[in-house]
Amino acid sequence: MADFHQEPLITTLHGLYEAFDKASYLDKLERRLEQHARHQNISLLLPSLYAEVENAGVLDRILEQIEAVRYLSNVVVALGGTSEERQFRQAKEYFGRLETEQRYVQVVWIEGPRLQRLLGELVERGGTAFGVQGKGQSVWVALGYLFARDNVDVIALHDCDIVTYDRILLGRLIEPVANPNNHFQFCKGYYARISPTERALKGRVTRLFVAPFIETLSKIMGQRGHGDLECFFQYHSAFKYTLAGEFCFTADLARRLNVAYDWGLEVATLSQVYDQLTTRQIAQIDLAPNYEHKHQELSPEDTERGLHRMVVDIAKFYLTYMRSHGVPLDDAFVDMILHSYYQTALRYVRKYSYDADVNTLAFDLYGEESAVGYFRGFLWDAWEQSKGPQEAKLIPSWNRVAYSFPEIYERLLHAVEQDNGRA
Repeated sequence: MADFHQEPLITTLHGLYEAFDKASYLDKLERRLEQHARHQNISLLLPSLYAEVENAGVLDRILEQIEAVRYLSNVVVALGGTSEERQFRQAKEYFGRLETEQRYVQVVWIEGPRLQRLLGELVERGGTAFGVQGKGQSVWVALGYLFARDNVDVIALHDCDIVTYDRILLGRLIEPVANPNNHFQFCKGYYARISPTERALKGRVTRLFVAPFIETLSKIMGQRGHGDLECFFQYHSAFKYTLAGEFCFTADLARRLNVAYDWGLEVATLSQVYDQLTTRQIAQIDLAPNYEHKHQELSPEDTERGLHRMVVDIAKFYLTYMRSHGVPLDDAFVDMILHSYYQTALRYVRKYSYDADVNTLAFDLYGEESAVGYFRGFLWDAWEQSKGPQEAKLIPSWNRVAYSFPEIYERLLHAVEQDNGRA
C-alpha cells in the first residue's frame, strides 16, 4: 500500500483503497463518476498506433475494461502510424465495439489525406509549424476534434500499451478533475514500474535521468540566484512520475495549452500547466499498484531512437526553457551541469539498490551506473543540438489557432466526419 506523504507544492492522492476490498471500492468510485457525468461530459482520448491494433493482445484487455464503464460520453482514438485507408477502416471497426447509445466513439485518422491537407494549409497560412507525426501531434489533432464537437468538459488521456490495465486506473485518473467539490483542473497519474517477469525496477529515464537532472537544476538555479527557475524545477520534482503519459484536465485548460510534438510532451505539458494554473489546482494520483508497458532500447549510438532520443528531447526542452528565462548557457556551464547531474544520479542508483534489496528485487548495479553514464553523454548531445536560435517544439494552443483561423473547427470536424462516413 502507498504512503500518505504530501508534497509541499501540489496535492498527492494516494492509493489508500488498496487496504480494503477492491471490488467494493471500484463500485463506489464508478457510482460517483456516473453522478458527475450527469452534469458534465467526460471524454477519453486514446493515442494509438496502428501496430497496437494489429497486435491487439494488450489493447483487447484495455477495450474490454473500457466497455464496462458507463460514465464516458465520448471516446476519441487518435490513430497514427498508418496512411493506408484499409488499415484505418480496420482500426475503425476494431474500436467501434466501444460505442453505445450513451457513448460516442470516433477514430481520428491522423495521417489520412484530408487531415494532412488541412495541416498543410494551416502551415501555409500561418507560417507556424504544427509538429511532425507522433504522439504529440496526434493528441493535439484529437483535442481539436473534441473542441470542434463542443460537448466536452473533462478529458482524460492514457496510452494503449498498458499491460496491467484495469478500469480502476481510468476512474481514479478522472475523478479528481470531474468531482465538482474539488478545485483541480489538472491531474497527473503516477505508479510503480516493476517488471512482473524480471522482478526488477523499470522506468530508467524517469528514475535515472529526469529525477536527478531536475534536482540538479533546481539546486544550481538556487545557487545562481534564479529563484523563479528554482521554484519551477521544484514543481517538476514534486511529481512522482514526471514522464507518466496518463493525465486528466478540464477542456477549458486543454484549449489553452501548447502541445510538444517530441518526447518532451510530458515535461512540456507540466510546464504549460505551471504557467496556466496555481499549484492548488494541480494534483497527482496513484493509479495502480504496478504499471507495465513496452520498454525502449537504450540506443547509445543513435540519437534518433530509443532512450537516447527520449533523453535528448527532454534535456533540450529544459535547456531551452532555462535560456528563454534568462540563463546564459555555454559549454562550460553545461559541462558543470552534466557532471553535477552525474554525481546526483549515482546517489539515486545507490538508493534504488537499497530499495530493490529490501524488496528482494533483482538489481543490476553495473547496468544502472552504466545507464547513468550514457545519459550523461546524451545530455551533451542535447546541448550540441540545442545551440543557437532554437525554439521549443510546441504546437500552438487551440485557442490561438481558432483565433487566427475561425473556420478551423468546422473544417476539422468535416474532415474527420468524412473519413468516418458520417458527414
